[in-house]
Amino acid sequence: MNKYDLSGKVAIVTGGAQGFGLAITKKFLDSGAEVIIWDIDKAETQKIVDQNKDKKISFNILDITKFEDVQNHVNEISNKKKIDILINNAGITGKNATVWDYPVDEWKKVMDINLLGTFYCCKAIVPVMIKNNYGRIVNVASISGKEGNANAGAYSSAKAGVIGLTKSLGKELADKNIAVNAITPTTANTRILKQMTEKHVNFMLSKVPRNRYLELDELASMVTWLSSEENSFSTGAIFDISGGRATY
Repeated sequence: MNKYDLSGKVAIVTGGAQGFGLAITKKFLDSGAEVIIWDIDKAETQKIVDQNKDKKISFNILDITKFEDVQNHVNEISNKKKIDILINNAGITGKNATVWDYPVDEWKKVMDINLLGTFYCCKAIVPVMIKNNYGRIVNVASISGKEGNANAGAYSSAKAGVIGLTKSLGKELADKNIAVNAITPTTANTRILKQMTEKHVNFMLSKVPRNRYLELDELASMVTWLSSEENSFSTGAIFDISGGRATY
């Protein structure tokens, strides 16, 4: 794997204690960054921090659907150090059901975590990046946000919203040294799959021309490059990592 230099950079990774977020956290630490994990699972987060005591890593137990809490944590961190990188990774898939059968409360929960949570983190952190004239933001969307998956309307809609948010924010910050991009991964064998039916998981995997799951290291490498100073031009872009599934 290629090596990227994130020395001296401070990164916040939401949902950084498992799945995609954990892979990104590990890659960032190996690249020399200081990582602050934002997660709601204290036991898992503490375990990751304990396993990496020789590196610069800390955490906040935080519900990203509560803007005031997000803002308070940003204020506390930015009073002590810069925030150079934001990875909006925290998310849930929600239930598998048709739109007309989808529970309203469940739909709102999926939207709150996947889309509003991403918006809240960007809203709170972008002013800090503007002040420092530097920033890299990567939003973890999904191939579902491009294509729409049957029986996953809430998740598909939320991730489509993340894609739109990325394009808008990227344009708003294009005259500054802040890059905002998103990735659209296909299915990976992470714990989030347990939220879906086996039938739905098999359906998604069948649509991947490479005929396998996305490897976590593959995703982490793409995110690390997007988060590095080497990515000095691309912004407001959507980077596909779907194994050939995406048609645009």
